[in-house]
Amino acid sequence: MSETSTSAAADIQPIIETQPERTDLPLAVMPVVVASMIPYFKENISLLHDVIRLRMYGDFTLDENTIVSRCQDADAVMVIGFHVTDSIFNRLTESIHVRCFAFGGTGVASYINLQAARERGVRVCNVVRYGDHAVAEHAFALLMELARHVGDLNRQVHAGSWEGADGYALHGKTVGLVGFGGIGQVFARMLQGFGMNVLVWNSHLDQDAVARLGVTPVDDMGDMFERSDIISLHMPLLAATKGIITAQSLEHIKPGTLFINTARAEVIEQGALAKRLARGDVKAALDVFEHEPLPQDDPLRRIPGIILTPHVAWRNEEAYRNLTRQVFQSVAAFATGDEFNAVVK
Repeated sequence: MSETSTSAAADIQPIIETQPERTDLPLAVMPVVVASMIPYFKENISLLHDVIRLRMYGDFTLDENTIVSRCQDADAVMVIGFHVTDSIFNRLTESIHVRCFAFGGTGVASYINLQAARERGVRVCNVVRYGDHAVAEHAFALLMELARHVGDLNRQVHAGSWEGADGYALHGKTVGLVGFGGIGQVFARMLQGFGMNVLVWNSHLDQDAVARLGVTPVDDMGDMFERSDIISLHMPLLAATKGIITAQSLEHIKPGTLFINTARAEVIEQGALAKRLARGDVKAALDVFEHEPLPQDDPLRRIPGIILTPHVAWRNEEAYRNLTRQVFQSVAAFATGDEFNAVVK
C-alpha cells in the first residue's frame, strides 16, 4: 500500500493506492470519501489483496467532472456521499466502461438508476444492516431536539439570554412508525424506554418482532397518523415504496404532531411534505431530502422551526466499520466473479 498526502492543488492525488503494479487486477476507484471514514477503510484493505487494485481519494467533492476524471480507468466505482446522476452514470459506463457500482448505504435506488444499470448489464451493490443503531439514535436525537429545544437553548445562553423554552412531554405519548425493519425495531425499544406507546404500519410486518417488542400493528396508515402524537419514518426506498406516503396520507396528521424522517424523502409523494408543513401546525425534523445537498431555494428552508440535518443519521464509528467492510467485500466479489450484496447483478 502506498499513501500520498492531500494538497490544495487542483489535482489532488489519491491518499491510498494499493498494488499499483498489479495491472492484471481490475481497478476499484473511490473518487469521493467522507474523511472520518478513512481509518475504517484502511482497516479493511486486506480484503482486496491480490483481488483488486484500490485508488481512494482523500477529499470530498460533488463536482461531476472531477468525479468522472478520477474514475478514468476504473472497472468498479465505490459510491460514498455522492449521487450517480444519469450524466455520471452514462459517462462512466459508456466511455470508461465501469461495470460495478458499490454504494455505501442501503437506499441505493435514490443514488443510482437501477433500471439503467439492468439495461446496461452493470452490477450495483449496497450494504445491509450496517447502521441500525446509528440511524435510530439520530432519529431519537431529532425527537429530543423537537421536544426539549436543546440546540436553541444553548444558543440562547451563549448569546446572553435566559428566556428558556417550554418542553414537550414524551412519556405516555403515542408514536407511529412507518417501517419496522432493523432501524424501526431499535427505535421502538428506545421509545418504550421513555414510556411511549408504539404503533407500527408496514405492508410486510415481522410478526415475531411485533410480538417480541409488544408494539401495536395498524393496518391503515391514515388511521395510524390520526392516532399518533409523533410520526417517524423508517422505510427503505424501493420501487414499491416510492411515494407510498401521499398528500392524502399527510392530511391525517393532526395539529401538534412531531414528524421525523431519517429514511428517504422519496417515500413521500414529491412536494407533499413541504406543503403540509407550510401550514405551521406540525413540527418536523428531517435528515433526508428530495434533492441533496438541500438547495438554497428549497421551500423547507423557509418553514419556521423545522430542524434540518445533512443526511448524517448513519454516521458513527460502528456504522463506518460495518459499511466500509461491506463496500470492500462487494468490489472484491465483483473482481472474483462472485456476488455480495448485489441489488442489480
